[in-house]
Amino acid sequence: MERWKINLGVLWFGQFMVMSGMTMIVPFLPLYLQQDLGMTDPHQISTWAGIIFAGNFVTAFVFQPIWGGVADRYGRKMMLLRSGFGMAIVMVLMGFATNAWQLLGLRMLNGVISGYVPAAVALMSTNTPKAKMGFALGTLQSGAVAGSILGPFIGGLLADAVGYRSIFYITGSLLTLGSILSWIFVKEKFNASEAAKKPKISILKAWKNLQHIKQLPALYTVTLMIQFAMQSSLPLMPLFVADLLNGRTENLAFLAGFVSSITGFSNMIASPLLGKWSDRIGSEKILFFCLIGAGVAFIPQALVSSVWQLFIARFFLGIFLGGLLPTVNTLIRKYTPAGMESRSYSFNSSFLSFGNMIGPVFGGFISGYIGGIRGIFFFTTAMLLLNAFWAYLTLIRAKSASLHSGDRQTVE
Repeated sequence: MERWKINLGVLWFGQFMVMSGMTMIVPFLPLYLQQDLGMTDPHQISTWAGIIFAGNFVTAFVFQPIWGGVADRYGRKMMLLRSGFGMAIVMVLMGFATNAWQLLGLRMLNGVISGYVPAAVALMSTNTPKAKMGFALGTLQSGAVAGSILGPFIGGLLADAVGYRSIFYITGSLLTLGSILSWIFVKEKFNASEAAKKPKISILKAWKNLQHIKQLPALYTVTLMIQFAMQSSLPLMPLFVADLLNGRTENLAFLAGFVSSITGFSNMIASPLLGKWSDRIGSEKILFFCLIGAGVAFIPQALVSSVWQLFIARFFLGIFLGGLLPTVNTLIRKYTPAGMESRSYSFNSSFLSFGNMIGPVFGGFISGYIGGIRGIFFFTTAMLLLNAFWAYLTLIRAKSASLHSGDRQTVE
């Protein structure tokens, strides 16, 4: 088997383990605070659950660019192992927490040492044939999405079977397994001596250098908007489902979870297919098409009158979302200068974390002013379509103008 395919298989499993481990605690976090850590006040429990869950994203937002710079200098595989083994240790320690402050500190520490996903993307993008880039990154993305979908489901099953604390120990063991497989089987083409000769630059200077490449801010904004679009309405989804059920409570939790996760299933299916298509017709076109499609796909959600209509609308939304992050990653590799790939991907990861942070907060804040969750759907449509227009100007139109300019120079 070709080396890049072996890397892809191992890193797919690694991404699945990391993302499932990160989301496995979602269903039972409030119960863990109540039954194992001794909290009794419902408001205190809900407040701490939100703070603890967000703590990981806050520190990840800050530290991702730092690890990206280290990866560009010493190699991406080293960052995979640092992050994988580090998160495994922290996850096990969470199982020994005795109060909310300890759990919050460990979640924030987890964000500090995280970075497996951007390191995996950077490694694949720099060690995959250009003609297979879209397919490889699309497939890799499906592993992360699969973990995000199945993580809460697996966590819920394990909570009933082995208790809350044991889940942290199991997750830590699985992260260790994924890291060991990466250590043994993932191979990277990286010239450490050449990287060491390049001058060290600060995070701020690296950001300024990359910001001058006008395509990259547009791509980072796409990542931010994807996460914002999904997270701004997600906390309100159970209430929306309850409203569509006209007050009926039977199967409410199941239906709310099903509606929230169905976009992930269609995303997982579509990512490799759209990635392969982007290898044929160009990532810029797929990105623009999927931004338009995702924006339009939010409109039916604002107009639905039943849960099954919402289910269908969100399934189609997931198809378009499946083409966004893989093409963003492909284009970041295309426009990033050689030797700065990991740092560029780490900035993109920071934008992703920022979207995860502000989406729920902003959505909850403005929902009362713009007609609840239905208003948020329309607002998201407008933001995604504006983002599509910006992407068209900076990616497709600029590329076309560059090609025409080159043709004129050739004729002259």
